[in-house]
Amino acid sequence: MKVFLSPPYMNGLTERDLVDQAFASNYIAPCGPMVDALEQAAQARFGFAGALATVSGSMALSLLARALEIGPGDTVVASDLTFIASVAPFATLGAQVVLVDSLPETWCIDPALAEEALARHPGAKALIATDLYGQSCDIDALAAVCARHGAKLIVDAAESVGATYRGRSAGKGAWAAIHSLNGNKIITSGGGGLLLSDDLALLALCRKLAGQAREPFPWYEHARLGDHGRLGNIPAAIGLGQLRHLEDALRDKARVWEQWNARFASRPWIHPMPTADYGEPNRWLTVVTLEGLSPLEAVAQLAARGIEARPIWKPMHLQPVFRNAPAVLTGVGANLFEYGLCLPSGRGLTGVVMDEVLEVLERMR
Repeated sequence: MKVFLSPPYMNGLTERDLVDQAFASNYIAPCGPMVDALEQAAQARFGFAGALATVSGSMALSLLARALEIGPGDTVVASDLTFIASVAPFATLGAQVVLVDSLPETWCIDPALAEEALARHPGAKALIATDLYGQSCDIDALAAVCARHGAKLIVDAAESVGATYRGRSAGKGAWAAIHSLNGNKIITSGGGGLLLSDDLALLALCRKLAGQAREPFPWYEHARLGDHGRLGNIPAAIGLGQLRHLEDALRDKARVWEQWNARFASRPWIHPMPTADYGEPNRWLTVVTLEGLSPLEAVAQLAARGIEARPIWKPMHLQPVFRNAPAVLTGVGANLFEYGLCLPSGRGLTGVVMDEVLEVLERMR
C-alpha cells in the first residue's frame, strides 16, 4: 500500500453526515447553507472579521489581485521560496513580480530584503508573503515594512491552517490572508480555499468578484470582470466537518513531528526545518535538509518502496517562467532546494514507515 506525503483524513461520520444534509437540502450548486456555515466557522476559529469560501486557495489570491486592479505596469513583491500559485494570479494579470529570498532561521521571507525590494520598486501594490510548510512568516515585521512603503500585505497561509503567530491565527494582522483546503492540506474540502480579512469592504468586493462581478439588477449586468470563484455546497460540507476537527488534526500532526524529531536526534546529518520563536507551526509537513545526500535520489529510492517524498519548493527565480524577474537574493532558497526533502507526514503515519524511510536514507550515505 502506497504511503502518501500528506493524505486526507476523514473524521468518522462527521463529514458524511454534513454531506447528507447538503444533499437533503438540494443545494448542490455554489452557495448554500453549508457555505455560509463554513465561512462563519472559519471567521470565528481564525479570528477575522469575515471569511469567503472559494473554489481554491489560488482563486482566493486571484480575487485579491482583481480587487487591487492589478494589471500591466503594476509591481508586486513576493516570496521566492514558494509554490507558484502564490504569485501566478498577479503575474497572469500582467504585474511584474519581484522575488525576495528567505531567512535561514525560519525559511520564510526575509523582512529586511522585502523592504529592500519595495525601496527599489516604489509604488508596488502588494507584498505576498508565504507561510512555509505550516510555519507563519513574521507578520508584524512585514506589516511595518508595508506600512512604510504603501503596499498591501497579503499572507499566503495556504499551508498554515491552524498555525499561530504571537498567539494569533496565521495571517492575522495582514490586509488579507488565504488558506488552502486542497486534498493534501491539514484539513480539506476536497479542493477549496478561504479568503480571510478584517476589511469588510474588501470581503464584500471579493464576494462580488467571485460571482462574476454581477451588479444588482434583475438581469445580468457587469461593470467589470469577475470570476466563478465561490465554493460549492457539497465540498463546503466536507470542509465544515474537517474544520470541526482541526484541533485533532493539529495534535496528530504534532505527534508525527515529535516522532520524526526524536529519530533525527541520533542522526546529525539530518537537519529539520527550524521552528520560529514567534509562533506555533501546524506541522503540515516534516521537512529536512540532508548532508551528503541528494534529495532527488532519496525521492526515487523511496518511491521504489512505495513511499512518497518530494524536494522542497523550487524557488521562483529558478523557474523558467520567472527567469527574467527582478529578485533580491542571498542564496538561502536555492541552497534549501538543493538539500531539502519533504518526508511523509500523514496523520496516521506509523513508526514502522519512519524507520523504513530512515533505513533508505542511511543506505544512501
